[in-house]
Amino acid sequence: METIKGEMAEILLDNILRLFSTETFGKDKSAYYVGGEKKLMNLIEAGKIESDKLTNVQNGKWHCNAAQVLLHCRCARKKVKSKKRRK
Repeated sequence: METIKGEMAEILLDNILRLFSTETFGKDKSAYYVGGEKKLMNLIEAGKIESDKLTNVQNGKWHCNAAQVLLHCRCARKKVKSKKRRK
């Protein structure tokens, strides 16, 4: 896979965030991307992620701004499994 560097990476990131600025994620998907429900709630309370709930019912769907969620996503590096030693 080719690595994107410098100005091209910034342009691509800007394009992605512009595209997703009109999209929304639900609460579960947003919490998964940022690293947990508690962190999502902290970001919403700090005003870093816009969210709303269109219906005022307990199980109503949340709408979180997708671009802001992606700006605060956690590092998604693959975990390397250690090999088991044989005796």
